[in-house]
Amino acid sequence: MTDGSTEQHTVASSRATNGEAGAHRPTAEEAALVRSLGRGPDARSTDRPSGLGTPEWLASTLRHCGRCGSRLAFGRVDGELRERLSCPACGFITYVNPRLVVTTFPITPTGEVVLLRRGIEPARGAWAQPGGFLEVDESVAEGAIRETLEEVGLVVRPGEIVGLYSRLEAGIVTIVFEAEIVGGEARPTPEALEVHAFPPDALPWDGLGFNTTYWALRDWLARRHPEVAVPEMRVPE
Repeated sequence: MTDGSTEQHTVASSRATNGEAGAHRPTAEEAALVRSLGRGPDARSTDRPSGLGTPEWLASTLRHCGRCGSRLAFGRVDGELRERLSCPACGFITYVNPRLVVTTFPITPTGEVVLLRRGIEPARGAWAQPGGFLEVDESVAEGAIRETLEEVGLVVRPGEIVGLYSRLEAGIVTIVFEAEIVGGEARPTPEALEVHAFPPDALPWDGLGFNTTYWALRDWLARRHPEVAVPEMRVPE
Protein backbone atom coordinates (compact mmCIF):
# COMPACT_ATOMS: atom_id res chain seq x y z
CA MET A 1 0.00 0.00 0.00
CA THR A 2 1.21 3.53 -0.75
CA ASP A 3 0.75 6.36 1.72
CA GLY A 4 -1.81 7.99 -0.54
CA SER A 5 -3.95 4.89 -1.00
CA THR A 6 -3.86 4.17 2.74
CA GLU A 7 -5.33 7.60 3.46
CA GLN A 8 -7.91 7.30 0.69
CA HIS A 9 -9.26 3.83 1.40
CA THR A 10 -9.23 3.62 5.21
CA VAL A 11 -12.72 2.83 6.50
CA ALA A 12 -11.96 2.99 10.22
CA SER A 13 -8.91 3.26 12.45
CA SER A 14 -8.33 2.00 15.97
CA ARG A 15 -9.89 4.21 18.64
CA ALA A 16 -10.16 1.56 21.35
CA THR A 17 -9.14 3.84 24.22
CA ASN A 18 -10.81 5.50 27.21
CA GLY A 19 -13.96 3.42 27.18
CA GLU A 20 -14.35 3.08 23.43
CA ALA A 21 -13.33 -0.61 23.54
CA GLY A 22 -16.06 -3.22 23.83
CA ALA A 23 -18.16 -5.48 21.64
CA HIS A 24 -20.35 -3.61 19.20
CA ARG A 25 -23.96 -3.54 20.35
CA PRO A 26 -26.21 -3.58 17.30
CA THR A 27 -28.64 -0.70 17.00
CA ALA A 28 -32.35 -1.47 16.79
CA GLU A 29 -32.18 -0.79 13.05
CA GLU A 30 -29.20 -3.14 12.60
CA ALA A 31 -30.88 -5.87 14.68
CA ALA A 32 -34.04 -5.61 12.61
CA LEU A 33 -32.01 -5.75 9.41
CA VAL A 34 -30.16 -8.87 10.60
CA ARG A 35 -33.46 -10.58 11.41
CA SER A 36 -34.80 -9.71 7.96
CA LEU A 37 -31.91 -11.58 6.32
CA GLY A 38 -33.25 -14.89 7.64
CA ARG A 39 -31.43 -18.15 8.31
CA GLY A 40 -29.89 -18.62 4.87
CA PRO A 41 -30.39 -21.43 2.35
CA ASP A 42 -28.13 -23.82 4.31
CA ALA A 43 -30.81 -23.96 7.03
CA ARG A 44 -33.13 -25.89 4.70
CA SER A 45 -31.53 -29.16 5.84
CA THR A 46 -32.41 -28.74 9.52
CA ASP A 47 -35.70 -28.87 11.40
CA ARG A 48 -34.16 -27.58 14.63
CA PRO A 49 -34.93 -23.90 15.31
CA SER A 50 -32.06 -21.47 15.79
CA GLY A 51 -31.11 -20.26 19.28
CA LEU A 52 -31.79 -23.40 21.34
CA GLY A 53 -28.19 -23.87 22.48
CA THR A 54 -26.12 -27.06 22.44
CA PRO A 55 -28.11 -30.26 21.81
CA GLU A 56 -28.10 -32.46 24.91
CA TRP A 57 -26.44 -35.40 23.15
CA LEU A 58 -23.52 -33.23 22.02
CA ALA A 59 -23.03 -31.52 25.38
CA SER A 60 -22.75 -34.90 27.12
CA THR A 61 -20.08 -36.27 24.77
CA LEU A 62 -17.90 -33.21 25.29
CA ARG A 63 -17.55 -33.91 29.03
CA HIS A 64 -17.16 -37.63 29.53
CA CYS A 65 -18.59 -40.75 27.94
CA GLY A 66 -21.96 -39.89 26.46
CA ARG A 67 -23.29 -43.32 27.36
CA CYS A 68 -22.09 -44.07 30.90
CA GLY A 69 -20.28 -40.96 32.13
CA SER A 70 -16.90 -42.62 32.67
CA ARG A 71 -13.64 -40.86 31.78
CA LEU A 72 -12.62 -41.34 28.16
CA ALA A 73 -9.27 -42.81 27.08
CA PHE A 74 -7.30 -42.31 23.86
CA GLY A 75 -5.87 -45.30 22.02
CA ARG A 76 -6.46 -48.20 19.66
CA VAL A 77 -10.05 -49.42 19.28
CA ASP A 78 -11.07 -52.70 17.65
CA GLY A 79 -12.62 -52.11 14.25
CA GLU A 80 -11.16 -48.59 13.85
CA LEU A 81 -8.28 -47.70 11.54
CA ARG A 82 -6.99 -44.92 13.81
CA GLU A 83 -6.72 -44.20 17.51
CA ARG A 84 -9.90 -42.87 19.09
CA LEU A 85 -11.31 -41.44 22.29
CA SER A 86 -13.35 -44.24 23.78
CA CYS A 87 -14.87 -45.36 27.07
CA PRO A 88 -13.00 -48.18 28.86
CA ALA A 89 -16.17 -49.02 30.79
CA CYS A 90 -18.74 -49.41 28.01
CA GLY A 91 -16.76 -49.11 24.78
CA PHE A 92 -18.58 -46.03 23.47
CA ILE A 93 -16.46 -44.07 20.96
CA THR A 94 -16.43 -40.26 20.98
CA TYR A 95 -15.63 -38.93 17.51
CA VAL A 96 -13.99 -35.50 17.51
CA ASN A 97 -14.74 -33.49 14.40
CA PRO A 98 -13.32 -30.18 13.14
CA ARG A 99 -15.00 -26.91 14.00
CA LEU A 100 -16.38 -24.62 11.33
CA VAL A 101 -15.14 -21.04 11.00
CA VAL A 102 -17.52 -18.75 9.11
CA THR A 103 -16.04 -15.66 7.44
CA THR A 104 -16.87 -13.04 4.84
CA PHE A 105 -15.29 -10.74 2.30
CA PRO A 106 -17.53 -7.66 2.65
CA ILE A 107 -17.48 -5.89 -0.72
CA THR A 108 -18.04 -2.14 -0.88
CA PRO A 109 -20.23 -0.57 -3.60
CA THR A 110 -17.03 0.39 -5.43
CA GLY A 111 -15.71 -3.19 -5.39
CA GLU A 112 -13.17 -2.98 -2.57
CA VAL A 113 -12.62 -5.81 -0.06
CA VAL A 114 -13.03 -4.98 3.62
CA LEU A 115 -10.42 -6.61 5.85
CA LEU A 116 -9.54 -6.10 9.51
CA ARG A 117 -6.24 -5.80 11.33
CA ARG A 118 -6.60 -8.37 14.07
CA GLY A 119 -6.71 -7.14 17.65
CA ILE A 120 -6.35 -10.55 19.29
CA GLU A 121 -4.17 -13.63 18.96
CA PRO A 122 -3.51 -15.54 16.87
CA ALA A 123 -2.00 -13.22 14.27
CA ARG A 124 -2.59 -10.03 16.25
CA GLY A 125 -1.77 -7.02 14.08
CA ALA A 126 -2.09 -8.94 10.81
CA TRP A 127 -4.78 -8.61 8.16
CA ALA A 128 -7.64 -11.10 7.78
CA GLN A 129 -11.31 -11.24 6.86
CA PRO A 130 -13.96 -10.91 9.59
CA GLY A 131 -15.28 -14.18 10.97
CA GLY A 132 -15.21 -16.71 13.76
CA PHE A 133 -16.54 -20.00 15.04
CA LEU A 134 -20.03 -21.07 14.08
CA GLU A 135 -22.35 -21.54 17.06
CA VAL A 136 -24.18 -24.85 17.31
CA ASP A 137 -27.60 -23.17 17.31
CA GLU A 138 -27.27 -21.06 14.14
CA SER A 139 -27.01 -21.66 10.42
CA VAL A 140 -23.83 -20.96 8.45
CA ALA A 141 -25.29 -17.77 6.97
CA GLU A 142 -26.42 -16.55 10.39
CA GLY A 143 -22.97 -17.16 11.82
CA ALA A 144 -21.25 -15.26 9.03
CA ILE A 145 -23.62 -12.31 9.47
CA ARG A 146 -23.20 -12.27 13.25
CA GLU A 147 -19.42 -12.51 13.23
CA THR A 148 -19.03 -9.75 10.65
CA LEU A 149 -21.29 -7.41 12.62
CA GLU A 150 -19.52 -8.18 15.89
CA GLU A 151 -16.02 -7.72 14.51
CA VAL A 152 -16.31 -4.76 12.12
CA GLY A 153 -19.80 -3.27 12.63
CA LEU A 154 -21.11 -4.13 9.16
CA VAL A 155 -24.33 -5.96 8.33
CA VAL A 156 -23.75 -8.14 5.30
CA ARG A 157 -25.75 -10.45 3.08
CA PRO A 158 -23.67 -13.57 2.35
CA GLY A 159 -23.61 -14.41 -1.34
CA GLU A 160 -21.46 -16.85 -3.29
CA ILE A 161 -19.10 -19.12 -1.43
CA VAL A 162 -15.54 -18.19 -2.34
CA GLY A 163 -14.26 -21.51 -1.00
CA LEU A 164 -13.78 -23.96 1.86
CA TYR A 165 -10.37 -24.22 3.49
CA SER A 166 -9.15 -26.94 5.86
CA ARG A 167 -6.69 -26.20 8.66
CA LEU A 168 -5.79 -29.63 10.04
CA GLU A 169 -3.31 -28.24 12.56
CA ALA A 170 -6.01 -26.02 14.02
CA GLY A 171 -8.82 -28.57 13.70
CA ILE A 172 -11.01 -26.20 11.69
CA VAL A 173 -12.63 -25.78 8.31
CA THR A 174 -13.01 -22.16 7.15
CA ILE A 175 -15.78 -21.11 4.82
CA VAL A 176 -15.48 -17.74 3.05
CA PHE A 177 -18.46 -15.90 1.59
CA GLU A 178 -18.42 -12.96 -0.76
CA ALA A 179 -20.86 -10.60 0.96
CA GLU A 180 -22.86 -7.51 0.08
CA ILE A 181 -22.78 -4.71 2.66
CA VAL A 182 -26.41 -3.86 3.46
CA GLY A 183 -26.12 -1.85 6.69
CA GLY A 184 -24.13 -0.92 9.74
CA GLU A 185 -21.02 1.24 9.96
CA ALA A 186 -17.42 0.04 9.79
CA ARG A 187 -15.73 0.56 13.14
CA PRO A 188 -12.82 -0.84 15.16
CA THR A 189 -13.58 -3.29 17.98
CA PRO A 190 -11.46 -5.26 20.48
CA GLU A 191 -11.04 -7.84 17.70
CA ALA A 192 -10.26 -5.29 14.99
CA LEU A 193 -7.57 -2.67 15.55
CA GLU A 194 -8.38 -1.23 12.14
CA VAL A 195 -10.96 -1.80 9.42
CA HIS A 196 -9.86 -1.04 5.88
CA ALA A 197 -11.29 -1.33 2.36
CA PHE A 198 -8.68 -2.52 -0.14
CA PRO A 199 -8.90 -2.23 -3.94
CA PRO A 200 -8.40 -5.60 -5.64
CA ASP A 201 -5.00 -4.50 -6.98
CA ALA A 202 -3.74 -3.21 -3.61
CA LEU A 203 -4.34 -6.07 -1.17
CA PRO A 204 -1.96 -6.34 1.84
CA TRP A 205 -0.31 -9.59 0.74
CA ASP A 206 2.78 -9.15 2.96
CA GLY A 207 0.67 -8.50 6.05
CA LEU A 208 -1.85 -11.36 5.95
CA GLY A 209 -2.24 -13.37 9.12
CA PHE A 210 -3.45 -16.73 7.77
CA ASN A 211 -2.77 -18.82 4.70
CA THR A 212 -6.52 -19.45 4.45
CA THR A 213 -6.95 -15.70 3.86
CA TYR A 214 -4.30 -15.81 1.14
CA TRP A 215 -5.96 -18.69 -0.70
CA ALA A 216 -9.43 -17.19 -0.34
CA LEU A 217 -8.28 -13.83 -1.72
CA ARG A 218 -6.55 -15.65 -4.55
CA ASP A 219 -9.72 -17.60 -5.36
CA TRP A 220 -11.85 -14.46 -5.21
CA LEU A 221 -9.52 -12.56 -7.53
CA ALA A 222 -9.48 -15.47 -9.99
CA ARG A 223 -13.25 -15.26 -10.17
CA ARG A 224 -13.80 -11.50 -10.11
CA HIS A 225 -10.53 -9.92 -11.22
CA PRO A 226 -8.42 -12.45 -13.17
CA GLU A 227 -6.30 -9.60 -14.53
CA VAL A 228 -4.81 -8.94 -11.06
CA ALA A 229 -1.50 -10.68 -10.40
CA VAL A 230 -1.19 -12.68 -7.17
CA PRO A 231 2.22 -12.93 -5.46
CA GLU A 232 3.69 -16.13 -4.04
CA MET A 233 2.38 -16.96 -0.59
CA ARG A 234 4.40 -15.48 2.28
CA VAL A 235 1.87 -16.03 5.04
CA PRO A 236 3.19 -17.81 8.16
CA GLU A 237 2.08 -21.42 8.40
